[in-house]
Amino acid sequence: MNKNTATRKRQHLAYILGIAVGLIALAVLLSPRYDKFHVRGPMNSGHDTLKCESCHQDAPGTLRQQIQANLRYVLGLREHPVDFGHQVVTNENCLACHERPNDRHPVYRFLEPRFLKARDALSPQFCVSCHAEHKGQRVTRPDIDYCVNCHKKTRLRKDPLDVSHERLIALKRWESCLGCHDFHGNHMMKTAKTVETIIPAEKIRAYFQGGASPYGTERRYQAKKEVDHDR
Repeated sequence: MNKNTATRKRQHLAYILGIAVGLIALAVLLSPRYDKFHVRGPMNSGHDTLKCESCHQDAPGTLRQQIQANLRYVLGLREHPVDFGHQVVTNENCLACHERPNDRHPVYRFLEPRFLKARDALSPQFCVSCHAEHKGQRVTRPDIDYCVNCHKKTRLRKDPLDVSHERLIALKRWESCLGCHDFHGNHMMKTAKTVETIIPAEKIRAYFQGGASPYGTERRYQAKKEVDHDR
């Protein structure tokens, strides 16, 4: 055996070993027990016990088919790309656990034409616009005054507050809205009658970041504990 042949055999063996090690490492990392090594960040409040597959479902087709389809899309040979590896997380994934008949602000409502400006400003038609996962929080919007996008013309014939809603709007006290109103309306709570007794903005922000609920602990509907993938 000459020197060149021996060198080629060593290189060939190194390639095989490298591929084998890579495949073993990939298999280990893809194992459910090693989810913590490839998550994008901490789970949001209330999602601590969820597994990756609760939200991330395998995309249709084999890996080869997915690559081929996306290459065809890049080359202009098909109209739409396909999901690669896992399906894109959508409203349906969230609603599988959180859909409720009493929701005051269901995502589908914001598809109405009158909410065009709100869609441009907030994209409230998507759950993840306010609840982006892997942030370790409950609500990931940085602001609490987003009610301004839909309620600038709010008028109440018999206003229950000591300072009218119309006056609060004129004063641009938009941070006060969530001090009386739970956005999704699921908490069983008494609405404040005076501005002095509304929930302070700092408590709302702390709640958004994962803290205790200032609205109380009683809820009309509880989120499902297990995801129904057949819904």
